[in-house]
Amino acid sequence: MMRQAGRYMAVYKKLAEKYPSFRERSETTDLIVEISLQPWNAFRPDGVIIFSDILTPLPAFGVDFDIEEVRGPVIHSPIRSEEGLKVLHPIDLDRLKFVGDSLKILRQEVGGRAAVLGFVGAPWTIATYIVEGGTTRTYTTIKSMCHTAPHVLRTLLSHLTQAIADYVIFQVESGAHCIQIFDSWGGQLPPEMWERWSKPYIKEIVNLVKKKCPGVPIVLYINGNGGLLERMKDTGVDVIGLDWTVDMADGRRRLGSGIGVQGNVDPAYLFSPLDALTEEIQRVVRCAGPRRHILNLGHGVLVGTPEEAVAHFFEVARSLQFDTLFQNNTAKDPNLVT
Repeated sequence: MMRQAGRYMAVYKKLAEKYPSFRERSETTDLIVEISLQPWNAFRPDGVIIFSDILTPLPAFGVDFDIEEVRGPVIHSPIRSEEGLKVLHPIDLDRLKFVGDSLKILRQEVGGRAAVLGFVGAPWTIATYIVEGGTTRTYTTIKSMCHTAPHVLRTLLSHLTQAIADYVIFQVESGAHCIQIFDSWGGQLPPEMWERWSKPYIKEIVNLVKKKCPGVPIVLYINGNGGLLERMKDTGVDVIGLDWTVDMADGRRRLGSGIGVQGNVDPAYLFSPLDALTEEIQRVVRCAGPRRHILNLGHGVLVGTPEEAVAHFFEVARSLQFDTLFQNNTAKDPNLVT
């Protein structure tokens, strides 16, 4: 379940009061392991996601950042010129030892009972933070940079591609069974621009990782990806995450049965009556078909989500009778299941 550990859990809030700095919580091995295991101890999901952030590796290749209470991530020296590019250097994985150590411990703690999941940000999404200086609603600076300083942006994206690929391989070699790439802000680009400014760099990461770690499954998620599904398929990833604005049946038709899909229950359903949540989970699973589907939310768990609803989500998933579910479904719509 995306954004599995954290803000909605009482046990996490209590720990956050003791350790108020997000960076301390996400960059200290003991705290990373403890927080990552909180939902595992409570709900026993099929995947344990390392507690981290897509910006965590930035200082390891030359970009410092802070996380402020109200503003969120802040990069005090945005990169918008050739001069700014001079701070970049190859990723120093020794500075990310806490990530590697945490993954190793999580593998030991979970054993063979669940997959340990790592993740990274896609180059375009990481670049938006580095260029804009933090979060933005308009993306005007980086979008205009595509036209006013394309050589600078390409150099930045190429550097990020190599750094992120190295970081993915590091996570896999440290114990991650699977990696999810978040191009969180890729959906802010028109499809033609995503083809030019995001897709080639994701594709290169996938190629580099598959050469070094051929067996590792890679998931790609883009927030607002309804206009990009077919283009996402061409990146070489194994699974495409759907956000909740895409109808699962439509997404499956557009992608075909040869690639995995992940998702895509609307996180707001976890605020609904449990019967409604049950029905929606069943509907999503039926629409996805009997193969290559990872049941998940269509975005992260929302602040304030009732923990009993999260528990119910996993209980319903475990209780599904696939033979019955798809036998009934095929009878109703024989064209739905390939």
